[in-house]
Amino acid sequence: MPSPARFTIIDDVVAFPTPTAVTFDYLTDPSNRPEWQSSLRRIDDLQTIGDRAGDVGTSWSDVTVVPGVAPRLEVTDCEPYRLWREVGTWRSVHAVLTLGFDERSDGGTDVRATATLTVPLVGVPVLLANRWPAAWAIRADLARAARLVVDHDGR
Repeated sequence: MPSPARFTIIDDVVAFPTPTAVTFDYLTDPSNRPEWQSSLRRIDDLQTIGDRAGDVGTSWSDVTVVPGVAPRLEVTDCEPYRLWREVGTWRSVHAVLTLGFDERSDGGTDVRATATLTVPLVGVPVLLANRWPAAWAIRADLARAARLVVDHDGR
C-alpha cells in the first residue's frame, strides 16, 4: 500500500460560556456527542473504562448520517480539565481529535480543537475537496455544543 498522507483539518479555538469542569465533562462524555455532533445519529457499543465515560480506554462506535460509515473510536489521552484525545478508525482512514481546555478570567472556557486525518494517497483528492467543509462542520458542532452545555449544566 502506498504511504498515507496526514492532514490537519482544524486547529481552532471555540469559546464556551461554562466553567472548565462543566465544559470538559460535557464534551468528553461520548453519550453527549449525538446532541451536538451533526454527523452522528447515535453511538453504539460504549465501553466505559475508568471512573467515567471519556476516561482513557473508553471506546464506542459512531453511527453516522452516512450509510455504512461507522468508525470505532477510543480515548487515548485524558487529563481532566486540561486535555482529551480520541482516535478513530474506519477502514483505512485514521482520525485524531484533540481538545485542549483553558479557563478564561470571565469563568468561561476556551476549547482548542485540533483534528487530523490520515488517509491512503488515493484518498487525498477526496480529502482535499472536503477539508474546508469538514473544518466548518467541526467548528459549527463545537459552537452548538457551547450553546447546549449551558442547558446541560442547568443554567
